[in-house]
Amino acid sequence: MIQESELGKRIKASRMRKGLTLLELAERTGFTKGYLSKVENTKKSPPVSTLIMLAKALETSLSEIFGEKEEKSSISLVKKKERQVVARNGTVFGYSYQTVAHKFYDKHMEPFILTLPVSPKQVPLYQHKGEEILFVLEGTMKFYHGDREFIVEEGDCLYFDASIPHHGVCQGKKEAKCFMVIYTPE
Repeated sequence: MIQESELGKRIKASRMRKGLTLLELAERTGFTKGYLSKVENTKKSPPVSTLIMLAKALETSLSEIFGEKEEKSSISLVKKKERQVVARNGTVFGYSYQTVAHKFYDKHMEPFILTLPVSPKQVPLYQHKGEEILFVLEGTMKFYHGDREFIVEEGDCLYFDASIPHHGVCQGKKEAKCFMVIYTPE
Protein backbone atom coordinates (compact mmCIF):
# COMPACT_ATOMS: atom_id res chain seq x y z
CA MET A 1 0.00 0.00 0.00
CA ILE A 2 1.24 3.47 -0.87
CA GLN A 3 1.34 5.65 2.24
CA GLU A 4 -0.30 9.03 1.68
CA SER A 5 2.19 10.62 4.09
CA GLU A 6 4.97 9.75 1.62
CA LEU A 7 3.30 11.46 -1.36
CA GLY A 8 3.89 14.98 -0.06
CA LYS A 9 7.52 14.19 0.74
CA ARG A 10 8.10 12.87 -2.79
CA ILE A 11 6.40 15.89 -4.36
CA LYS A 12 8.57 18.24 -2.30
CA ALA A 13 11.74 16.27 -3.11
CA SER A 14 10.90 16.38 -6.82
CA ARG A 15 10.24 20.13 -6.65
CA MET A 16 13.53 20.71 -4.83
CA ARG A 17 15.47 18.60 -7.39
CA LYS A 18 14.03 20.84 -10.12
CA GLY A 19 15.07 23.94 -8.17
CA LEU A 20 11.50 25.26 -8.07
CA THR A 21 9.95 27.38 -5.33
CA LEU A 22 6.41 26.74 -4.15
CA LEU A 23 5.39 29.92 -5.94
CA GLU A 24 6.88 28.69 -9.24
CA LEU A 25 5.09 25.34 -8.87
CA ALA A 26 1.87 27.22 -8.08
CA GLU A 27 2.29 29.24 -11.29
CA ARG A 28 2.86 26.05 -13.31
CA THR A 29 -0.18 24.26 -11.89
CA GLY A 30 -2.70 26.96 -11.06
CA PHE A 31 -2.91 25.75 -7.45
CA THR A 32 -2.26 28.18 -4.63
CA LYS A 33 1.06 28.25 -2.81
CA GLY A 34 -0.82 27.52 0.44
CA TYR A 35 -2.54 24.46 -1.00
CA LEU A 36 0.75 23.10 -2.36
CA SER A 37 2.41 23.65 1.01
CA LYS A 38 -0.34 21.61 2.69
CA VAL A 39 0.11 18.84 0.09
CA GLU A 40 3.88 18.75 0.65
CA ASN A 41 3.44 18.71 4.42
CA THR A 42 0.78 15.95 4.13
CA LYS A 43 -1.92 18.14 5.64
CA LYS A 44 -3.95 17.91 2.44
CA SER A 45 -4.36 14.67 0.50
CA PRO A 46 -4.93 15.51 -3.16
CA PRO A 47 -6.98 13.46 -5.59
CA VAL A 48 -5.23 11.51 -8.33
CA SER A 49 -6.13 14.12 -10.97
CA THR A 50 -4.24 16.73 -8.91
CA LEU A 51 -1.27 14.38 -8.51
CA ILE A 52 -1.18 13.93 -12.29
CA MET A 53 -1.09 17.71 -12.79
CA LEU A 54 1.70 18.03 -10.23
CA ALA A 55 3.70 15.25 -11.90
CA LYS A 56 3.42 16.98 -15.28
CA ALA A 57 4.45 20.33 -13.80
CA LEU A 58 7.44 18.66 -12.15
CA GLU A 59 8.30 16.84 -15.37
CA THR A 60 8.12 13.51 -13.63
CA SER A 61 5.68 10.61 -13.62
CA LEU A 62 2.82 9.77 -11.32
CA SER A 63 4.54 6.43 -10.75
CA GLU A 64 7.61 8.24 -9.41
CA ILE A 65 5.45 10.29 -7.03
CA PHE A 66 3.91 7.02 -5.87
CA GLY A 67 7.44 5.69 -5.32
CA GLU A 68 7.12 3.01 -7.97
CA LYS A 69 9.74 1.92 -10.44
CA GLU A 70 8.93 2.06 -14.14
CA GLU A 71 10.47 -0.32 -16.64
CA LYS A 72 11.41 0.89 -20.11
CA SER A 73 9.46 -1.59 -22.21
CA SER A 74 6.78 -1.56 -24.87
CA ILE A 75 4.51 -3.68 -22.66
CA SER A 76 3.85 -4.00 -18.96
CA LEU A 77 2.08 -6.67 -16.92
CA VAL A 78 0.85 -5.83 -13.44
CA LYS A 79 -0.45 -8.88 -11.63
CA LYS A 80 -3.41 -8.42 -9.31
CA LYS A 81 -1.20 -8.95 -6.26
CA GLU A 82 1.21 -6.23 -7.51
CA ARG A 83 -1.38 -3.46 -7.55
CA GLN A 84 -0.61 -0.57 -5.26
CA VAL A 85 -3.37 0.98 -3.18
CA VAL A 86 -3.42 4.71 -2.65
CA ALA A 87 -5.25 4.69 0.66
CA ARG A 88 -7.89 7.36 1.02
CA ASN A 89 -9.84 5.93 3.94
CA GLY A 90 -8.38 8.39 6.46
CA THR A 91 -9.32 11.41 4.37
CA VAL A 92 -12.62 13.21 4.19
CA PHE A 93 -13.34 11.83 0.71
CA GLY A 94 -12.73 8.15 1.50
CA TYR A 95 -11.85 7.41 -2.13
CA SER A 96 -9.47 4.53 -2.79
CA TYR A 97 -7.33 4.13 -5.91
CA GLN A 98 -5.47 1.00 -7.03
CA THR A 99 -2.74 1.37 -9.63
CA VAL A 100 -3.02 -1.07 -12.51
CA ALA A 101 -0.27 0.06 -14.88
CA HIS A 102 2.36 1.62 -12.66
CA LYS A 103 5.17 -0.33 -14.31
CA PHE A 104 4.77 1.20 -17.77
CA TYR A 105 7.35 3.88 -18.53
CA ASP A 106 6.30 7.34 -19.75
CA LYS A 107 2.60 6.56 -20.17
CA HIS A 108 0.07 9.04 -21.56
CA MET A 109 -2.92 7.64 -19.65
CA GLU A 110 -3.30 6.85 -15.94
CA PRO A 111 -5.52 3.82 -15.28
CA PHE A 112 -6.82 2.96 -11.80
CA ILE A 113 -9.47 1.01 -10.00
CA LEU A 114 -11.44 3.64 -8.12
CA THR A 115 -13.64 2.76 -5.14
CA LEU A 116 -16.22 5.31 -4.03
CA PRO A 117 -17.28 5.09 -0.36
CA VAL A 118 -20.91 4.71 0.63
CA SER A 119 -21.01 7.74 2.94
CA PRO A 120 -18.19 10.25 2.37
CA LYS A 121 -17.87 13.16 4.81
CA GLN A 122 -17.41 15.51 1.84
CA VAL A 123 -17.98 15.13 -1.89
CA PRO A 124 -15.09 16.46 -3.99
CA LEU A 125 -15.59 18.30 -7.25
CA TYR A 126 -12.97 17.58 -9.91
CA GLN A 127 -11.97 19.59 -12.94
CA HIS A 128 -8.78 19.23 -14.98
CA LYS A 129 -7.57 19.16 -18.57
CA GLY A 130 -8.13 16.02 -20.59
CA GLU A 131 -10.58 13.18 -20.76
CA GLU A 132 -11.68 10.33 -18.51
CA ILE A 133 -13.30 6.95 -18.77
CA LEU A 134 -15.25 5.43 -15.89
CA PHE A 135 -16.46 1.86 -16.29
CA VAL A 136 -18.52 0.62 -13.34
CA LEU A 137 -17.35 -2.82 -12.20
CA GLU A 138 -19.56 -3.09 -9.10
CA GLY A 139 -22.34 -1.07 -7.51
CA THR A 140 -24.20 2.00 -8.73
CA MET A 141 -23.27 5.65 -8.64
CA LYS A 142 -24.83 8.98 -9.42
CA PHE A 143 -22.45 10.94 -11.62
CA TYR A 144 -22.53 14.70 -12.11
CA HIS A 145 -20.94 16.34 -15.15
CA GLY A 146 -21.51 20.06 -15.28
CA ASP A 147 -25.27 20.51 -14.84
CA ARG A 148 -26.06 16.96 -16.02
CA GLU A 149 -26.77 13.96 -13.78
CA PHE A 150 -26.45 10.26 -14.66
CA ILE A 151 -27.26 7.02 -12.88
CA VAL A 152 -24.39 4.68 -13.76
CA GLU A 153 -24.78 0.99 -12.96
CA GLU A 154 -22.58 -2.09 -13.12
CA GLY A 155 -21.41 -2.57 -16.71
CA ASP A 156 -22.11 1.05 -17.73
CA CYS A 157 -19.35 3.28 -19.08
CA LEU A 158 -18.87 7.05 -19.07
CA TYR A 159 -16.42 8.84 -21.35
CA PHE A 160 -16.24 12.56 -20.69
CA ASP A 161 -14.46 15.88 -20.99
CA ALA A 162 -12.67 16.26 -17.65
CA SER A 163 -12.38 20.05 -17.99
CA ILE A 164 -16.04 20.26 -17.00
CA PRO A 165 -16.61 20.00 -13.20
CA HIS A 166 -17.52 16.42 -12.29
CA HIS A 167 -17.90 13.96 -9.42
CA GLY A 168 -19.61 10.74 -8.48
CA VAL A 169 -21.37 9.45 -5.38
CA CYS A 170 -22.54 5.98 -4.43
CA GLN A 171 -26.15 5.05 -4.76
CA GLY A 172 -27.39 2.47 -2.28
CA LYS A 173 -25.56 0.68 0.50
CA LYS A 174 -22.68 -0.80 -1.49
CA GLU A 175 -19.43 0.86 -2.55
CA ALA A 176 -19.11 1.59 -6.24
CA LYS A 177 -15.98 0.21 -7.87
CA CYS A 178 -14.92 1.57 -11.26
CA PHE A 179 -12.15 1.11 -13.76
CA MET A 180 -10.96 4.66 -14.40
CA VAL A 181 -8.59 6.01 -17.02
CA ILE A 182 -7.41 9.61 -16.89
CA TYR A 183 -5.84 11.17 -19.98
CA THR A 184 -4.24 14.57 -19.65
CA PRO A 185 -2.68 16.13 -22.74
CA GLU A 186 0.89 17.42 -22.66
